[in-house]
Amino acid sequence: MAKNRHTEGVGPSQRQLRVGELIRRTLSSVLARGDVHDPELNAMSITVGEVRTSPDLKIATVYVMPLGGGGREDAIQALKRNRGELRRLIMREMTLKFAPDLRFVIDVSFDRMDETRALFQREDVRRDIEGGDESGDERGDGEPEGEA
Repeated sequence: MAKNRHTEGVGPSQRQLRVGELIRRTLSSVLARGDVHDPELNAMSITVGEVRTSPDLKIATVYVMPLGGGGREDAIQALKRNRGELRRLIMREMTLKFAPDLRFVIDVSFDRMDETRALFQREDVRRDIEGGDESGDERGDGEPEGEA
């Protein structure tokens, strides 16, 4: 019996990454041009951060964030409502055998970046990064500076 390489925790294949990036760029351009016939969706500025595809390329999970971070649920609802039209517009510009089913979720990577940035600004973390040590051992050889 053949082993399924997708169940071993291996990352996405080059093909998945390439198709995901192609879908991301195409969807970004469709949304930026306002090709969708929904005035509510065209009024929103939506960033497409990443697209992850399933191993068989039939499902594409699209990570999106509205500009400024507000109205997240409205943006997801508008995208879901126009899923069929978006799928058709994307496939018109791409050359895939099958049009993947689009699933939209909020991209939390921007929030994580802000949290990480705030963490690096904390005084105790900054002191640890700069190498400050309470024992006075700046050289790392166990001897306080000035005594050699």
